[in-house]
Amino acid sequence: MTGEERQARRASLSLLALISFVASFVIARVFTALSRGIVVLRGGGFHIHHFWYGIILLAIGGWLGISYNEERINRLAAVIYGAGGGLIADEAGLLLSGNYWTGITYTLVVIILVFVSALILITRYSKAISAEIKGFTRSRVSFYFGIVLAAVSIAFLTARNFLVASISVATTIVACVIIIGYIAQRIRAKR
Repeated sequence: MTGEERQARRASLSLLALISFVASFVIARVFTALSRGIVVLRGGGFHIHHFWYGIILLAIGGWLGISYNEERINRLAAVIYGAGGGLIADEAGLLLSGNYWTGITYTLVVIILVFVSALILITRYSKAISAEIKGFTRSRVSFYFGIVLAAVSIAFLTARNFLVASISVATTIVACVIIIGYIAQRIRAKR
Protein backbone atom coordinates (compact mmCIF):
# COMPACT_ATOMS: atom_id res chain seq x y z
CA MET A 1 0.00 0.00 0.00
CA THR A 2 1.44 3.39 -1.02
CA GLY A 3 1.67 6.39 1.27
CA GLU A 4 -1.18 8.12 -0.56
CA GLU A 5 -3.42 5.05 -0.26
CA ARG A 6 -2.65 4.84 3.47
CA GLN A 7 -3.40 8.53 3.89
CA ALA A 8 -6.72 8.23 2.02
CA ARG A 9 -7.62 5.18 4.13
CA ARG A 10 -6.92 7.07 7.36
CA ALA A 11 -9.01 10.00 6.16
CA SER A 12 -11.93 7.69 5.35
CA LEU A 13 -11.66 6.07 8.79
CA SER A 14 -11.65 9.54 10.36
CA LEU A 15 -14.73 10.46 8.36
CA LEU A 16 -16.44 7.26 9.46
CA ALA A 17 -15.61 8.04 13.10
CA LEU A 18 -16.89 11.61 12.65
CA ILE A 19 -20.21 10.40 11.21
CA SER A 20 -20.53 7.91 14.07
CA PHE A 21 -19.71 10.69 16.57
CA VAL A 22 -22.45 12.96 15.19
CA ALA A 23 -25.03 10.13 15.02
CA SER A 24 -24.26 9.03 18.58
CA PHE A 25 -24.47 12.60 19.89
CA VAL A 26 -27.79 13.26 18.13
CA ILE A 27 -29.34 9.96 19.24
CA ALA A 28 -28.26 10.48 22.86
CA ARG A 29 -29.52 14.07 22.85
CA VAL A 30 -32.91 13.09 21.36
CA PHE A 31 -33.30 10.13 23.74
CA THR A 32 -32.49 12.31 26.74
CA ALA A 33 -34.84 15.07 25.58
CA LEU A 34 -37.69 12.61 25.12
CA SER A 35 -37.09 10.77 28.38
CA ARG A 36 -36.41 13.60 30.83
CA GLY A 37 -36.61 12.41 34.39
CA ILE A 38 -36.18 8.76 33.46
CA VAL A 39 -33.06 7.41 35.11
CA VAL A 40 -31.23 5.11 32.73
CA LEU A 41 -29.40 3.07 35.35
CA ARG A 42 -29.51 3.53 39.11
CA GLY A 43 -28.33 1.22 41.81
CA GLY A 44 -26.42 1.23 45.05
CA GLY A 45 -26.66 5.00 45.27
CA PHE A 46 -25.06 5.43 41.85
CA HIS A 47 -26.55 7.09 38.79
CA ILE A 48 -24.68 5.81 35.75
CA HIS A 49 -24.61 8.49 33.05
CA HIS A 50 -24.10 7.50 29.45
CA PHE A 51 -20.67 9.11 29.30
CA TRP A 52 -19.46 5.97 31.11
CA TYR A 53 -20.68 3.89 28.18
CA GLY A 54 -18.84 6.35 25.95
CA ILE A 55 -15.60 5.79 27.85
CA ILE A 56 -16.01 2.03 27.48
CA LEU A 57 -16.68 2.39 23.74
CA LEU A 58 -13.64 4.67 23.33
CA ALA A 59 -11.48 2.07 25.07
CA ILE A 60 -12.81 -0.78 22.92
CA GLY A 61 -12.54 1.20 19.66
CA GLY A 62 -9.04 2.39 20.51
CA TRP A 63 -7.90 -1.09 21.47
CA LEU A 64 -9.29 -2.59 18.26
CA GLY A 65 -7.68 0.17 16.22
CA ILE A 66 -4.20 -0.39 17.60
CA SER A 67 -4.40 -4.18 17.92
CA TYR A 68 -5.44 -5.15 14.40
CA ASN A 69 -4.41 -4.09 10.93
CA GLU A 70 -7.39 -5.37 8.99
CA GLU A 71 -9.63 -2.99 7.05
CA ARG A 72 -12.97 -4.34 8.34
CA ILE A 73 -11.84 -4.25 11.96
CA ASN A 74 -10.40 -0.75 11.52
CA ARG A 75 -13.77 0.42 10.18
CA LEU A 76 -15.56 -1.19 13.12
CA ALA A 77 -13.05 0.42 15.49
CA ALA A 78 -13.67 3.84 13.90
CA VAL A 79 -17.45 3.48 14.31
CA ILE A 80 -17.17 2.31 17.92
CA TYR A 81 -14.66 5.04 18.76
CA GLY A 82 -16.84 7.75 17.19
CA ALA A 83 -19.94 6.51 19.00
CA GLY A 84 -18.11 6.60 22.32
CA GLY A 85 -16.93 10.13 21.65
CA GLY A 86 -20.47 11.21 20.83
CA LEU A 87 -21.82 9.82 24.11
CA ILE A 88 -19.14 11.65 26.07
CA ALA A 89 -19.63 14.91 24.14
CA ASP A 90 -23.38 14.72 24.79
CA GLU A 91 -22.69 15.00 28.49
CA ALA A 92 -19.91 17.59 28.24
CA GLY A 93 -22.12 20.22 29.85
CA LEU A 94 -22.90 17.91 32.76
CA LEU A 95 -19.24 17.02 33.20
CA LEU A 96 -18.05 20.64 33.04
CA SER A 97 -20.82 22.55 34.79
CA GLY A 98 -23.14 20.02 36.42
CA ASN A 99 -25.96 21.08 34.06
CA TYR A 100 -26.78 18.68 31.23
CA TRP A 101 -28.71 21.30 29.24
CA THR A 102 -26.05 24.03 29.28
CA GLY A 103 -25.01 25.58 25.96
CA ILE A 104 -21.36 24.63 26.45
CA THR A 105 -22.18 21.15 25.15
CA TYR A 106 -23.21 22.49 21.74
CA THR A 107 -20.23 24.84 21.61
CA LEU A 108 -17.86 21.99 22.41
CA VAL A 109 -19.43 19.71 19.79
CA VAL A 110 -19.19 22.43 17.13
CA ILE A 111 -15.52 22.98 17.98
CA ILE A 112 -14.83 19.24 17.79
CA LEU A 113 -16.68 18.92 14.47
CA VAL A 114 -14.84 21.86 12.92
CA PHE A 115 -11.46 20.64 14.17
CA VAL A 116 -11.93 17.04 13.03
CA SER A 117 -13.43 18.07 9.68
CA ALA A 118 -10.50 20.40 9.04
CA LEU A 119 -8.08 17.65 10.03
CA ILE A 120 -9.74 15.20 7.63
CA LEU A 121 -9.65 17.71 4.78
CA ILE A 122 -6.03 18.64 5.45
CA THR A 123 -5.06 14.97 5.57
CA ARG A 124 -6.96 14.14 2.42
CA TYR A 125 -5.86 17.13 0.35
CA SER A 126 -2.46 17.99 1.86
CA LYS A 127 -0.65 18.29 -1.50
CA ALA A 128 -3.27 20.59 -3.01
CA ILE A 129 -3.42 22.66 0.19
CA SER A 130 0.38 22.96 0.26
CA ALA A 131 0.44 24.14 -3.35
CA GLU A 132 -2.36 26.61 -2.63
CA ILE A 133 -0.55 28.02 0.41
CA LYS A 134 2.68 28.40 -1.58
CA GLY A 135 0.78 30.23 -4.29
CA PHE A 136 -0.92 32.44 -1.72
CA THR A 137 2.32 33.39 0.05
CA ARG A 138 3.88 34.38 -3.28
CA SER A 139 1.00 36.65 -4.22
CA ARG A 140 0.52 40.25 -3.18
CA VAL A 141 -2.85 39.24 -1.69
CA SER A 142 -1.05 37.58 1.23
CA PHE A 143 0.66 40.88 2.05
CA TYR A 144 -2.65 42.76 2.02
CA PHE A 145 -4.31 40.00 4.04
CA GLY A 146 -1.51 40.23 6.62
CA ILE A 147 -1.96 44.01 6.88
CA VAL A 148 -5.74 43.74 7.38
CA LEU A 149 -5.36 40.89 9.89
CA ALA A 150 -2.76 42.89 11.84
CA ALA A 151 -4.95 46.00 11.89
CA VAL A 152 -8.01 44.12 13.12
CA SER A 153 -6.02 42.09 15.67
CA ILE A 154 -4.19 45.10 17.08
CA ALA A 155 -7.55 46.79 17.65
CA PHE A 156 -8.43 44.10 20.19
CA LEU A 157 -5.08 43.93 22.01
CA THR A 158 -6.33 46.09 24.86
CA ALA A 159 -9.49 44.05 25.44
CA ARG A 160 -10.28 43.41 29.09
CA ASN A 161 -11.30 39.85 28.33
CA PHE A 162 -8.24 37.57 28.66
CA LEU A 163 -9.39 35.17 25.94
CA VAL A 164 -10.05 37.98 23.43
CA ALA A 165 -6.68 39.59 24.23
CA SER A 166 -4.89 36.24 23.88
CA ILE A 167 -6.51 35.52 20.52
CA SER A 168 -5.64 39.06 19.43
CA VAL A 169 -1.97 38.53 20.33
CA ALA A 170 -1.90 35.22 18.47
CA THR A 171 -3.51 36.64 15.32
CA THR A 172 -1.21 39.67 15.43
CA ILE A 173 1.78 37.31 15.48
CA VAL A 174 0.32 35.31 12.58
CA ALA A 175 -0.23 38.55 10.64
CA CYS A 176 3.37 39.62 11.25
CA VAL A 177 4.66 36.22 10.09
CA ILE A 178 2.58 36.52 6.90
CA ILE A 179 3.87 40.05 6.22
CA ILE A 180 7.51 39.13 6.95
CA GLY A 181 7.18 35.95 4.88
CA TYR A 182 5.90 37.90 1.90
CA ILE A 183 8.68 40.52 2.20
CA ALA A 184 11.34 37.79 2.53
CA GLN A 185 9.91 36.04 -0.52
CA ARG A 186 10.10 39.27 -2.55
CA ILE A 187 13.70 39.91 -1.44
CA ARG A 188 14.74 36.36 -2.44
CA ALA A 189 12.99 36.75 -5.80
CA LYS A 190 14.97 39.93 -6.59
CA ARG A 191 18.36 38.26 -6.00
